[in-house]
This record gives sequence, structure tokens and C-alpha cells, in this order.
Amino acid sequence: MGKDYYAILGVSKTASEDELKKAYRKLALKWHPDRHADDKQDAEVKFKNISEAYEVLSDKQKRQIYDTYGEEGLKGGVPPGGGGSGFPGGMGNMGGGGTTFSFSSSGPGGGFAGFNPSNPEDIFAQLFGGGLGGLSGLGGRARNSQFMDTDSDMGNHHGGMSSRRPNEVTRPLACTLEEIYNGCTKKLKVTRRVLGQAGAVSTSEKVLQVDVKPGWKAGTKIRFQKEGDDMGHGAQDIVFVLEEKPHPLFKRDGDDLKVDMTLTLEEALCGFKKPVQLLSGKTIQVSNTSVVKPGQISRMAGYGMRVSRQPNGYGALVITYKIQFPTSLTPSQKEKIHEALTQ
Repeated sequence: MGKDYYAILGVSKTASEDELKKAYRKLALKWHPDRHADDKQDAEVKFKNISEAYEVLSDKQKRQIYDTYGEEGLKGGVPPGGGGSGFPGGMGNMGGGGTTFSFSSSGPGGGFAGFNPSNPEDIFAQLFGGGLGGLSGLGGRARNSQFMDTDSDMGNHHGGMSSRRPNEVTRPLACTLEEIYNGCTKKLKVTRRVLGQAGAVSTSEKVLQVDVKPGWKAGTKIRFQKEGDDMGHGAQDIVFVLEEKPHPLFKRDGDDLKVDMTLTLEEALCGFKKPVQLLSGKTIQVSNTSVVKPGQISRMAGYGMRVSRQPNGYGALVITYKIQFPTSLTPSQKEKIHEALTQ
């Protein structure tokens, strides 16, 4: 059995256009996924069904097909012999063929071109955009705003609920530790949507430039005011939040850089000299002539991360030593070690 669109909207089969719109507005606000963080999946299903029901019943042609053949008829399930004068537009001789229909992607009132329900958010934007009331507490969404790094697509994203207008949408800005240490420039292409007074949505592209300063910390926010989508509630701010990509050698701790250094037992007991390449690209030599214990830590001031608020400031390089013990010893080796340690 197909969906009962009238029951979904809670209206009678003789409901007028105004009654359908009123029912949709009430239910769409109630079941919008942004208002159901704890049961978002269930809300998304209900929100989709509400939008689909309104799209069908608010269009006279689609509604007539639905009233005659139900949801199955819209989706190409017209029973054999089911064609007849009930089809609008002189399409009454389609019986047994199982013709497929969908809706145009233009939302409510669009032309009939086969069954393919519009995106629920597009319907929502058209019904509530352009200054219509009833949206207190629900900010605009950035469903289709796309941010693309010059090397990769950063994908779609969703803004949350907000009572502020304009609201904001955040996206991570991932940088390597080398990029943060030295500073870098990221160029990101933004595709934004704008809802016009007539309900038409236009798109435009713009490249935003983020200048990452040396030493910035994870969580640093870079805001571009009113550069996001404007779906009738004021343009969104776009906020990039700095994230640090994992590094194969170093781990950042504030302004310090931590690194593990593995020594053989001989190096730990007799001394060592090892090279370490810093984030600047410069290589330094780390050495020790005394005995090093497992887990021992050395701090080398001035070789850590750049300090963002101090042009010539640097944190420390913090080295933790790991001792690699031999897996086996020959009798001769044991005897020599015994002699060396008992003298």
C-alpha cells in the first residue's frame, strides 16, 4: 500500500491550497531535523514524507494523478487496464504499460516530468524564505554551500540551529605542522546560494583566502562575514576552524614539539649522536655522552613550535628516549657485559 499523503499532512481530501500550506508549515517546523538532535534519523524520515506529500498535493496535476492511481501510479505502478480519462492532459490511454513519472526539481508547483521528489530543504526554503514568518529559533541552513581546497573537495556541510541572524557555518581547515610552523596561504572556492524574492535560487562562486599565521593553534577561527548562503534569513558567516594534521614524527603540545627517539642499549649506555630534521627544514644533531634511562626526557629550548604572538619566540623540542634492548645475547657477550658492569 502506498503512502497516504492526506493522512501525512493531517488534511481532508478536499483540502484547499491554503489548508495544505498551513498544514505543511506547521509540520515542517515541528519535524525539521535541526530540532531533533536526539532522534534526527526519525525526524528526517518524517520531514521528507511531509515535504513529499505537500509537493504532490499542492500541484493540481500531480494531485489528480495521485487521487486516481495513488503513490504507485506516480511511481509507474498503474495497474493493467488502469489507464483512462482520469489522467490529466489527454494521457488517459496509458493502461498496462507502467509508465514512470517524477516531479521536477523546482519544488512545489513545478512541471510534471516523472516521479522524483524535490529535496525537502528546497521546499522548506521556498515556503519560509523571502521574509515569511514562523521561523523563530530556526536559522538558515548551509546544506549546499561547498568549500573546496585548491587540491581537494572539502565536501558538503550542515549548519546547526541558531536564533542569531545571520547565523554561521563552520568548516575545518586542516593544515600540516610544517604549514602552521612556517605560515601558509590557503585559497578556498565557495559556492553560495541566494534565495530571490520570487523564490528562485541563484548561485555564485568566490575564492576566499586564508592567511595562516606561523604558530597558530588548533581551534583558531577565521571568520568571513556574510559570505555564506542567504536563504531569506540573512547571509551566513563562514567560519574556518584550524585543525592540525597528524605528523609522522612530531606531536604538538602547546608551543612545544614532542618526539620519541629510539636508542640501542649500546647508545643508551655509551653515548650517541643522532640527527633530527625540524619543521623549518633545518637539521640539528642531538647527542648525549652520559647513560640514558628508558623514558628519560630532554628539553631543547628554542627548537619547538613558533609562538604566534612572539615573532622571535619558539617553544621547546621535548625528546623522550626509548631504549631498544637486544632480543638475545651469546654467552661471550654476557660474559663481557658482566665483566664491564662488575668492575
